[in-house]
Amino acid sequence: MASHTANGTGDNAKLNGDAPQNKLLEKVVRTPGRQPSPQPTHLSVPGSFQRQVLHETGPGYVAPKFEGKDQQMEEVMDAVEEKGFIPGDLVETEVKWFYNELGIDDMYFSTENAEAITSYVHSLYAAKVAAYARDDKKLEIRLDKESADHAVYIDTSLPGVTAVEGSRFEPRLEEKYLDGSRGLNSFRVESFRSPSRLPQGNDASLRCYFVYQSVFKNKNPALGETNIDVLGDERFLQKATKNTKEVYQQVMERVVSRTGPVLDMFEMAGTREKRLIVGFKQGSALGLFAALSDLYHYYGLTSSRKYVEQFSNGITIMSIYLKPAPNSTSKHPPIEASIHQVMKEISLLYCVPQNRFQTHFISGRLSLQESIYAHCVWVFVQHFLNRLGNEYNTLMSVLDTSNSVHAEVLSKMKKRLRTETFTADYILEIINQYPDLIRSLYLAFASTHYVQTRGEQDDFLPTLSYLRMKIDRVLTDDELKDMISKTAVNEHHEMVMTAFRIFNSAVLKTNFYTPTKVALSFRLNPSFLPPEEYPQPLFGMFLIIGSEFRGFHLRFRDISRGGIRIVKSRSREAYAINTRSLFDENYNLANTQQRKNKDIPEGGSKGVILLDIRHQDKVTVAFEKYIDSIMDLLLPPTSPGIKDPIVDLHGKEEILFMGPDENTADLVNWATEHARERGAPWWKSFFTGKSPKLGGIPHDRYGMTTLSVREYILGIYRKLELDESQVRKLQTGGPDGDLGSNEILLGREKYCGIVDGSGVLYDPNGLDHSEVLRLAKERKMIGDFDISKLSKDGYRVLVEDMNLTLPSGEVVNNGTTFRNTYHLRSQEQYDMFVPCGGRPESIDFSSASRLIANGKATIPYIVEGANLFITQEAKLRLEKAGCIVFKDASANKGGVTSSSLEVLASLSFSDEEFLSHMCVQADGTVPQFYQDYVKQVQGIIQNNARLEFEAIWREHQETGVARSILSDRLSIAITKMDEELQSTELWDNIDLRRSVLSDALPNLLLKDVGLDKILERVPELYCRAIFGSYLSSRFIYTMGISASPVSFFAFMNKRMAQMHRGT
Repeated sequence: MASHTANGTGDNAKLNGDAPQNKLLEKVVRTPGRQPSPQPTHLSVPGSFQRQVLHETGPGYVAPKFEGKDQQMEEVMDAVEEKGFIPGDLVETEVKWFYNELGIDDMYFSTENAEAITSYVHSLYAAKVAAYARDDKKLEIRLDKESADHAVYIDTSLPGVTAVEGSRFEPRLEEKYLDGSRGLNSFRVESFRSPSRLPQGNDASLRCYFVYQSVFKNKNPALGETNIDVLGDERFLQKATKNTKEVYQQVMERVVSRTGPVLDMFEMAGTREKRLIVGFKQGSALGLFAALSDLYHYYGLTSSRKYVEQFSNGITIMSIYLKPAPNSTSKHPPIEASIHQVMKEISLLYCVPQNRFQTHFISGRLSLQESIYAHCVWVFVQHFLNRLGNEYNTLMSVLDTSNSVHAEVLSKMKKRLRTETFTADYILEIINQYPDLIRSLYLAFASTHYVQTRGEQDDFLPTLSYLRMKIDRVLTDDELKDMISKTAVNEHHEMVMTAFRIFNSAVLKTNFYTPTKVALSFRLNPSFLPPEEYPQPLFGMFLIIGSEFRGFHLRFRDISRGGIRIVKSRSREAYAINTRSLFDENYNLANTQQRKNKDIPEGGSKGVILLDIRHQDKVTVAFEKYIDSIMDLLLPPTSPGIKDPIVDLHGKEEILFMGPDENTADLVNWATEHARERGAPWWKSFFTGKSPKLGGIPHDRYGMTTLSVREYILGIYRKLELDESQVRKLQTGGPDGDLGSNEILLGREKYCGIVDGSGVLYDPNGLDHSEVLRLAKERKMIGDFDISKLSKDGYRVLVEDMNLTLPSGEVVNNGTTFRNTYHLRSQEQYDMFVPCGGRPESIDFSSASRLIANGKATIPYIVEGANLFITQEAKLRLEKAGCIVFKDASANKGGVTSSSLEVLASLSFSDEEFLSHMCVQADGTVPQFYQDYVKQVQGIIQNNARLEFEAIWREHQETGVARSILSDRLSIAITKMDEELQSTELWDNIDLRRSVLSDALPNLLLKDVGLDKILERVPELYCRAIFGSYLSSRFIYTMGISASPVSFFAFMNKRMAQMHRGT
């Protein structure tokens, strides 16, 4: 990390003790021009915590009377007596105690057999005997019975206390039954605490949990069905009272339209007991059931009854009856204050149900807010702790980074230092030792970002967090620095704990204190990044942390564009590697995007979501939470108690432009609709690549990315006069993907090798063209290739294959390993290699040597379609060996051009015009404008790619500089000139402005909308960016990368002359 000074915008960012503390709503630092959006936000806390009373006595559940209960009890007594373990004169007492004193309802007895109940009675009695033999006379009971369709857990515990060394039945039943509940394979839970204490004067009482597999009344409900009488479990429908069903119905109707949880609280008439209701979508809140117990225990509450109900439309609703714990002390607030704090903090639990500092929370050393704050900083530290040290910086100053060998050595050393010095576990171990430091650091964070939403004289109940800030003194940054220095036991510990200060000073805004949220998001000032590691400064940076993932969004300019990708991990080892490289991969992807976006007004950005190793199937959930939590920081609040104001130290409105990438192509429609539902005025332009029904231009359907890649491939064939049909081609990224399928559909080469997620397909005589085309059209992997169409020398190796013999006699021991390294093999011969898919750095400096034989590249031509597939050092090594390489930042820019022009159309049209011109109608009718516009976009992509190809080819011929270096130089030259042009007075020349925009904007938009209306509707900053990017790219493409200011003068004179002739 470069520094730990406070940063932000103006005076608002000062954190050295003079930050605004205990802020009330009217004092909140607000973004200029942030007005409430016209539609309510997507989350709801029904009633916004206002007083709601249930005028119902009893638990809200009434079990049908079990008519055979007395007879069953007699059978159990007989069985117990027959066993002879319990003295005869105690049998009746023990059995009746089990039946009548533990709070178990008739439903359990009606579904359990006498043999099982006999076993429980014996176990309970045995525990009493064991307690009598103990010195402390403590009665401990831990009984469990688990089967595929039901389970029973009974244990002793102190009400209102989470015992770290206890039975931990709740996490166990949650992991085994609740977390995996999906559809028909769902489980409901009933839990009761015995109303009386245990014998032997113990304060503990029995807690029983009964788990049942759900049996739904309607197993296949209609889409959109919300009636709980149709969706409910049969047991629930039998037992729930009318009042309970009405409450659940209200919650159900809200949950189905929300991304996150719905919370509600009711007072029980005539008692101090409160009924807490939590509703959410199945699979979106793993670990919440047990975490809720930890939360209300922390505030001195206990539950008398708990219910978890599942519904066949995939909704879960929990109902918890809370009251003050009998052993609660004076340190615990009244239940009215405690329940309010619980309600406020449930959204934190929903975001991170089981944080890494949970034990401190359970023990009371840290509050929930403090422990989750520490968890977030722990994630931050993993990515940003400067672990390289002065020795690395000294070595970097000695070595020549332009030398590919030196650069590769530095890169490998950086990876090793980051991996071996501070692991995630080591960082966790360090932070765990300093709970008191965490409390002080958290208070500094809270004093800046916490907002008390109403005035102090209001009857609205302040939260305990707010009250604490009124009492505890917030330390200045200097005081915190001194405290860390005196407390930390060594240099490593001081580095880690100092990172908390850096995090605090970097956060410009956060949704941490927003009452309802689905993941935690932080807008960071990226100035803390060390320039020696990240030489290109970022403009903006978001860190997002959820229960299923962590992610970043990075951008190099205020107005930027880039896709959102989701990274999966096949194993724990792969996850560890992906975690370490997450930020660097995101930074490099955004930087590549920045260079790639040279032809368009937006700068480069990228978002990367890394799925937790336990949640590899949560692609949709993670994406939705990632997007929604970022939107929390982009949109103004609209619903008090649901989306409260946030402190905005950035102080400027921000708009992000996003698009599809790996594993997100099917999710962009949801993001667009969600932005519209949340009232975002920029919903039309928020995401590109969406469905044509929403005005999107899908890259895969129209081959937008591939069109650019193809221009480079065709350019090589054209310059070298090659017969395309005779070129032997290798491609990674198969016929099931966007780039891979369209490359197959557009190409005429002799395909000899294809590698995709399912394995490897090879035929030296050329793969059957019609069969490969079939797979591309149907978007199927090479696993579906008809192998009868392979020649005798051809083969297919799937990832699951083991000990497979190839036609050459070579034995493939492991299909996955063979697939992962196939592109590095020298046994097969190819002329053209087009990576259309694969992980970043699939070819690095070392592995590139396997593509070089006798000093000469074994594959003469490579066009890098997949982002970052080959490291820069590897490209230079291959070029030195004679390979013609065109890198991703040049070749793979068609998609961003399409996305930019899609956004331009959405900004240029009014909402009504956009719907009629750009949106495919419900009946499938495609507007003529849309069809023509898509063709024009395709033509612009091809023209831009052709211009850049010619410029790089020409420059290489003249200078001999490697094409990979020229590509970067060209991008930097264009973007630098673009920024300079936007700040000159050229824009003020109205005639020149109109002339340039008339050339830069698509003719169809100019014809249908008109330049004047475009200038009126499209933000000026965006128009300036179009002006600058067009002029700079045309100048560099025409005059060359090293063109002088005199050349620009000549270029502009020529343009001005043409402009005057035109008028």
